Amino acid sequence: MTNHRKLIIIGSWPAGHTAAIYAWRANLAPVMFEWFMAWWIAAWWQLTTTTTVENFPWFPGGIQWPELMRRMREQSIESWCTIITKTVDAIDTSVRPFVLTVWQETWTADAVIVATWATAKKLSVPGVDTYWMKGISGCAICDGALPMFRNKIIAVVGWGDVAMEEAIHMSHFGSKVLVLVRTDKLRASKAMQEKAFKNPKIEFLRHTEVQEVLGDGKKITWLRIINHQSAVVTDIEVWGLFFAIWHTPNTWFLKWQVQLDDAGYIVTQPGTTQTSVPWIFAAGDVQDKKYRQAITSAGTWCMAALEAERRLQNT
Repeated sequence: MTNHRKLIIIGSWPAGHTAAIYAWRANLAPVMFEWFMAWWIAAWWQLTTTTTVENFPWFPGGIQWPELMRRMREQSIESWCTIITKTVDAIDTSVRPFVLTVWQETWTADAVIVATWATAKKLSVPGVDTYWMKGISGCAICDGALPMFRNKIIAVVGWGDVAMEEAIHMSHFGSKVLVLVRTDKLRASKAMQEKAFKNPKIEFLRHTEVQEVLGDGKKITWLRIINHQSAVVTDIEVWGLFFAIWHTPNTWFLKWQVQLDDAGYIVTQPGTTQTSVPWIFAAGDVQDKKYRQAITSAGTWCMAALEAERRLQNT
């Protein structure tokens, strides 16, 4: 059975929901596939790696990410966007209408907007796979309040804003939070650095990397770390490990269908959201590795919806 729509949105986030709202205003009646447990990640999970959002306009005092996403999703539904919690497995851009495979269903679309974000990476060291979800996580907000982390020593790997958010969040539960930074410098904003520096529970271990994750078979209990300045290897007691490092753009289903850069991000024409394939648009973190902000993501999705509308009107 084939289902056809003028416009299909792949992914959610502020980007996808912004596109849905603007697509409704253009009377395009879009369908959004918000992805269900793609890469074992629930829809818009990545946004929950931060807590209170203080830099999103219109919310004095900040707003919690889950609440912001709930409101955006409700507005998409009110805008007559059909939201389907399924994963797009493949897309064929060699034909038009484009053909999408969605859980053994076939959908076609005259235009497609891709908003599949980027997923946080795990460290590739011994013990990570063994203790993944047994004390190791990529989402402190999702898992940080679990009893296993309370009043324990926690480690966060990273050096950007997300790492600072994770460390600050875990300081509410753990007895101490160790932030492991592989160099001497942080990439987090000055505001986030200052918050972390002022927190008495947070300690920074610079020039430090994880060599191995150790445990009792059921949960993580130790980290083997190395200081690159002194070359000293140390085992430290740790009962939780959270990754807040590089991201991988979720574009595996687009391989050979649109142009990607060496890191897998979708290449768009400068100043637009147009990909290498006409009528395929991309915005948000799936094509943005510089700003990575919710507000810029939403802005580019407004652009994508408007560009799709104009393109469809001219066909």
